[in-house]
Amino acid sequence: MLQVSQLKKLADYLWEIPASTRPGMLVPAYVYCKEEMLEHILSDRSLEQLINVASLPGIEKAAIVMPDAHEGYGFPIGGVAATRWPEGLISPGGIGYDINCGVRLLLTPLNYEDVAGKLELFSQELAATIPSGTGKGGEIKLAPEEMDEVLRMGAGWAVRNGMGNEADLAMIESNGCLINADPAAVSEQAKQRGYDQLGTIGAGNHFVEVDKVSEIFDESAARSFGIRKEQVVILIHTGSRGLGHQVATDYLRLMMNVMSEYHYKPRDRELAGVPFNSKEGQDYFNAMAAAANFAWCNREIITYEIRQAWQAVFNRSGDEIQLLYDVAHNIAKIEEHIVDGKPKKLIVHRKGATRAFGPGNEELPEKFRTTGQPVLIPGSMGTASYVLVGTNKSMETTFGSTCHGAGRTLSRTAVKKLVGGPQLKQALRDQGIFVEAGSWRGLAEEAPIAYKDIDLVVDTVHESGIALKVAKLKPLVVVKG
Repeated sequence: MLQVSQLKKLADYLWEIPASTRPGMLVPAYVYCKEEMLEHILSDRSLEQLINVASLPGIEKAAIVMPDAHEGYGFPIGGVAATRWPEGLISPGGIGYDINCGVRLLLTPLNYEDVAGKLELFSQELAATIPSGTGKGGEIKLAPEEMDEVLRMGAGWAVRNGMGNEADLAMIESNGCLINADPAAVSEQAKQRGYDQLGTIGAGNHFVEVDKVSEIFDESAARSFGIRKEQVVILIHTGSRGLGHQVATDYLRLMMNVMSEYHYKPRDRELAGVPFNSKEGQDYFNAMAAAANFAWCNREIITYEIRQAWQAVFNRSGDEIQLLYDVAHNIAKIEEHIVDGKPKKLIVHRKGATRAFGPGNEELPEKFRTTGQPVLIPGSMGTASYVLVGTNKSMETTFGSTCHGAGRTLSRTAVKKLVGGPQLKQALRDQGIFVEAGSWRGLAEEAPIAYKDIDLVVDTVHESGIALKVAKLKPLVVVKG
């Protein structure tokens, strides 16, 4: 295992693993974390996996991991890696099984004092309206031709079918649709797993959370975003459900079988991959885009369900809830970045890492081109979440990326030995947080003690300048699978 002595400290928030550390490393690896967080990161295989990523064919500049890092499949969660377009490697392990798992933030016009008396009722209405739980389906049952439309259109399908607002689309990364999506590249098994899962949360760390804005750090950015202190806002965290998981499974199996044909033998078979411009690489990229579109459609329909619950409880129009932004944190995108002083087209893998584009970027909605992109960082049920803003420094140093959450420190098995679901629900209620969960086990697995200190994670990226704090959110209601 890697030792602290093998890391070179570049700043209070940044460490380097030199390319000379292991044979086969093509670039250095960079670790964004404060010294007090190193023990957690070194306690699993995160940095060993990062070293392996630094050996990927075509990798550019550095393999990078964020302060919420923990061990994943092949790549560490919290990892960022960019390979040369078009011949560099694309690896499903660099995106993850939950393709386009991401976060969406909704803004309401009400303050905490306006809703305080109805929060428990609202939590119950949300839980009744939004299906959640492992494998849980919803009321929407897609016919085969409808599934293909969802995979091609993304969030636009929900809008066209009366389950979304046209104005929302401009506030979604890539307008909620990757145009290279190809339903034909998605297996029938994957489609079958997703046919009834639109508008559902799933399980694990996915949730719908009602928060209040407890602190403002950047008044100008907050004003531009439409955020104010004491405002009630709503976070959605979920992805492509069983469909995305099956896409990853299908293509990992395929790539493991064919990668030797491309003379690629990874340090770890979990790093299976193929050249981006190979047939298999293109098929995966197009299937991944289809799964990403499914996830954006899913979050748009969940938004529709939240608006219905809002209207039912508060007797106000659901349309008054506005979408601030929706951003993926498990995805591969083709982007242009500066490497060695020159612009290069790259295949950017983000796995548990959030895009954080700075001011002036033409991919951002006009509203955010003066401030930079909203960056949404959920914490754990009993702590806090954050709104940050992307910076040009992130474009220069991390391929326009930052952290995506708190990051686990305890496995689900370990935390269940320490916490019981009923006791956790009562403890959260004592803090003024109303929780609805599909199972006691699922609730216990996501106890706040399973996660790193979100404040420390966010302070790290703020001090590094790759994303800057705008507002802190305090949980009021949590609905989980």
